[in-house]
Amino acid sequence: MLDKLRQLAERLEANGDLAPPHYDWLRIAWLIDLDGEGRFVGFVRTPDEEGRKARGKRFLAPHVQRTSGVEANLLADRADYALGFVAPDASERTERAHGAFLALVKECARVTNEPTVATVARFLETLDLAALDLPQDLKPRDNVTFRVDGVLSIELPSVQSFWARVCEPRGEEAQCLVCGQRRPPAQRHPVKIKGIPGPQRGTGMALVSANEEAFESYGQKASLISPVCDECAQRYAKALNALRDKDDSHIVVGPLVYYFWTREEVAFSPGRLLSSPEPDEVRALVDSVRTGRARDTTADVTPFYAAALSASGGRVVVRDWLETTVEQVKQSLARWFRLQSVTGPWGETEARHFPLRGYWRDQTNSWVEGLADAVLPKVGGRRNIDQVNPNVPKVLLGTALHGDPLPMCLLSDAVARCRAEREVTQPRAALIKVVLLSNQPYTEQEDNNMEQLDPENRTPAYLCGRLLGVLEGIQRAALPGIQATILDRFYGTASSAPASVFGTLLRGAQAHLGKLRKTNEPAFLALQRRLEEVLVPLPCFPAALSLPEQGLFALGYYHQRAADRAAAIAHKQASAAKEQPESAESQ
Repeated sequence: MLDKLRQLAERLEANGDLAPPHYDWLRIAWLIDLDGEGRFVGFVRTPDEEGRKARGKRFLAPHVQRTSGVEANLLADRADYALGFVAPDASERTERAHGAFLALVKECARVTNEPTVATVARFLETLDLAALDLPQDLKPRDNVTFRVDGVLSIELPSVQSFWARVCEPRGEEAQCLVCGQRRPPAQRHPVKIKGIPGPQRGTGMALVSANEEAFESYGQKASLISPVCDECAQRYAKALNALRDKDDSHIVVGPLVYYFWTREEVAFSPGRLLSSPEPDEVRALVDSVRTGRARDTTADVTPFYAAALSASGGRVVVRDWLETTVEQVKQSLARWFRLQSVTGPWGETEARHFPLRGYWRDQTNSWVEGLADAVLPKVGGRRNIDQVNPNVPKVLLGTALHGDPLPMCLLSDAVARCRAEREVTQPRAALIKVVLLSNQPYTEQEDNNMEQLDPENRTPAYLCGRLLGVLEGIQRAALPGIQATILDRFYGTASSAPASVFGTLLRGAQAHLGKLRKTNEPAFLALQRRLEEVLVPLPCFPAALSLPEQGLFALGYYHQRAADRAAAIAHKQASAAKEQPESAESQ
C-alpha cells in the first residue's frame, strides 16, 4: 500500500501538485512586511478561509514534527517562536524558542546567500518588540512569516532545498521497507495523516509509531520498528493528505475513511457515486458496463487502489486494502446499484439508489438515508453514523468495489433493526436484498429479482411477510385512523416463528372483514381476494424461520405494503378521472 502511495506522490510531484520535501500546508494569520534594508513596514492580516476564524490563509511552509522540546520551523512559525512575542505570564522557554528560530534563519542566510533571508535575519537580530506597532489581536500561537519587498522567503527554491537538507535524517542505514534502498530511516515519520475521524482529526496521526515499550521490537524505538526512509515516509503521507483534499477521491463513513486512486490518471472515480449517487450517473454507468460487455470491448486494465483507514488513539489503523482494475470496479459498481434497486414505499417504479451514508439532498430538500445508517437506531429522529461499527462500511465498500458477498452478520443487523423498530424502510429493504443476492452466483435475471412484489414467489417466508402486510391492510381499512396496528405487537414473532402467531392474526382479520362487508363491500372483496392470493400457495406456517428466511419475510412485507399503497393511489386516480367527465356533463 505504501509503495502504491509513493508512486502516486511521484505523479503528483511531477504535476506540481505535491508539497516540497518537509513542507506542508500551514495556516498563517500574519505576514510581516519588511523593506529591502530590513526595516519594519507593518503586519498584514491574511484572509480567513473555509469559515475558520482567526486562523488565516493556507501557505506551503516548512514543516517540523513538534514534540515537547523546542523545535523551530524555518521562516514561518508561531509568533512566540518567530518574534519572541509572549503573553504577560511568559517563561524562559519562549526565549529558547526564539533563539532556535533565529539560529535557523541565520544558517539559511549563510548557506543560500539569499538576500531576502539575510534581510529577515538582520531584522530579527535588532528586533525590539516594544518599538513595533503590534496588532492588538496578535496572539503568541498565531502563525507568522516574513515578506521582503513582496517576496515570501518560504517560496524560494533555494530555501526549500536548504530545509530538505536540514531535515534529512542521518545515522545508521537500513533497508527501506517501501523503496527497498538502504538509507537512514526516519526516526519519526515527518508528516501526519489528517482527516481521519477522531480526537486528532485536525492535527493528524501517525501510521507507524512506538512510544511505549510494548510496541517496540528488536530493541528499536519510535518509527524504527518499521524502517522507512525519510523520502518515502513523506511521500505516502502527503499522497494520502492530497486524496483527502479531493471530494471524489475519498469518502468518510462514520469512523472510517476510504481513499481511492489509480496508477495513471483516468477520468473515473467512484467517490461521488458512492457518496451521492444521482440517477442519471448511475444509469450511465450501468448502461456502459452492459453495452461494453455485449460488445466485448477492450477492458480498462488501469490499476485501481483503495485503502480504508480509521483511528485508534493517536495512531492510524489500516482496515482494508484493495488492488484491482478500473474495469473491475466499474462492473462491481454497476452490479452494486442493480442489487440495491427496490421499489419505493409507495410503489414508485423509478429505482432509487442509496449512498453509503446519509446526506441532505438540496435538489429535493430532503434527507437521503444511507445503507450504513440502516442498521443504526434512531436517536432524536436521525441515525448517528458516527456510531456505526467500522466493519459495516468496510464490507459495504468491499461489495461495491470488488463484488465481495456481504456477510450474513449484516443481514442479522438489518433484520434485528426491523424487529426493534417494527418497520422495514426502503434502505433496509435494499440492504437485505443486497445481502441475499450478493451471496448467490451472478445471473442475468438478477437485475429485476426481488425489486418489487413477486406473485410467483412461493417461498413460505416471503408469503408470510406478504400475509402480514395484507392483514395490516385489512385492519387499517376496517379501523381508519388507527395508531397502533398488528405490526407493532406481532412483527417480531411473525418474522421469526410464524406458526405461533398467524392463527390468531387470521381470526382477528375475519372480524375486520365482516365489518368491511357491511360498510364497504368493494374494499371487502378486494382485500378478501388479496388474502386468498397469499394463503392458497402457502401450505402451512413454518414453525421457525432461519436468518435468510427472516430477510425474505421482511422483503415480502415491504413489497406487499408498497404494492397496496400503489394500488390505492391508482384507484383514487381512476375514481377522480371517472368523476370529472360526469361533472362536466352535468354542467
